[in-house]
Amino acid sequence: MDAQANKDERIEIRLSSYDKKIFQKAQKLSGDKSFSSFIVRVVKKQAEDIVAKNNRILASKKDRDLFFEAVFNENLEPTEKLIAATKRYADQIGRK
Repeated sequence: MDAQANKDERIEIRLSSYDKKIFQKAQKLSGDKSFSSFIVRVVKKQAEDIVAKNNRILASKKDRDLFFEAVFNENLEPTEKLIAATKRYADQIGRK
């Protein structure tokens, strides 16, 4: 997403006075020029981390599913590359 895009969206949140005070203190300590920029930066980073973690989980689940399908599917025939790799491995083991 373009970070320079027009900022025409708005959200509103309600929070406790304690939360607001701690957020404002953190904003001042962070050096962010405004409260809004602080909130957007922190929430955006957390959101990106959550999405990235979810994408890794989905990718690893997909990879796991593909792996088990390849290993346990009795209807799959080995490819020529797999057969050649197996022969190379057997030759290497035999030489030791």
